[in-house]
Amino acid sequence: MLEKLTYSDFFARVGEEFRVATGEVAVALVLSEVTDLARPESPSPRREPFSLIFRGPFRPQLVQRIWPLEHAALGTLEIFLVPIGPDAEGVRYEAVFN
Repeated sequence: MLEKLTYSDFFARVGEEFRVATGEVAVALVLSEVTDLARPESPSPRREPFSLIFRGPFRPQLVQRIWPLEHAALGTLEIFLVPIGPDAEGVRYEAVFN
């Protein structure tokens, strides 16, 4: 399913919560940004690339790895998250799809 998801599938979900079960606790991540990474000069033969930015709490901080994210409408998605650092509201994580 993951390979069929597109920018549009996530753009409509900005502001929504995704839950990550870490084994010890469930961590709520909010989808805060969706960025279209497509370049007109080099179209992709597959789906157009895009990135997602999630924001989570300061603790616990998730490490870089594939995490199961649960969403009410999209179900469970295995997504590779990379922590990109804290800001005033929490820790930011990025996922890139290409």
